[in-house]
Amino acid sequence: MKRLRKNNEIRTLAVRVIGPDMEQLGLMPIEKAKALAKERGTDLVEVSPKAQPPVCKLMDYGKYLYKIKKQDQAQKKKVKKTEVKGVRLGLSTGEHDLEVKRKAAIKFLCQKHLVKVAMIFKGREMAHKSLGKERMISFAESLSDFAIVENTPKDGGYQIVMILSPAKDIDTKIKEMKKKKELAMAAKEAGENPEETEIIKESKDEEVVEETEKI
Repeated sequence: MKRLRKNNEIRTLAVRVIGPDMEQLGLMPIEKAKALAKERGTDLVEVSPKAQPPVCKLMDYGKYLYKIKKQDQAQKKKVKKTEVKGVRLGLSTGEHDLEVKRKAAIKFLCQKHLVKVAMIFKGREMAHKSLGKERMISFAESLSDFAIVENTPKDGGYQIVMILSPAKDIDTKIKEMKKKKELAMAAKEAGENPEETEIIKESKDEEVVEETEKI
């Protein structure tokens, strides 16, 4: 928070003064400006020190600092801390478990977190790292609507690791999926029974996005 000079801290000989509601009070000697501030029960605060002459405002400096502090706190709450979330895969991971892990990755990405995907090898599986790498690439491709590959799969001994980050247009994707779900629900309520479409196929992903928003 930038600290402003006030009252006796202001050393210039003359200042341009504005009132609490930004009304122009004119150019005056610093002593007259300080006397005016005292008369009105406010502080004289130098808000534009580089102007010629400097601009000072009549205000309650304590209230000003409190307001700025509250604004900073509100801004910090809006900025979510990015974390690195983990998803572990194996050569023997079945299709059902793979879908569960895919949903978990989507949830993390929608929360704007990075996702560390690790393919773990046990015993003789170490001889099949190329297959593991292929499965990781396939896993990343299944998340292409939500993620970009930040770090490609790299060998790390008993595991291969890659990093996924949220796609730049992930917010747009989330909105599109919401819209598709609304259309699908409207069609269902109207008694329509359409053939399987992309709307139906993406319903599982929509549920994950919806769950993310409740967190």
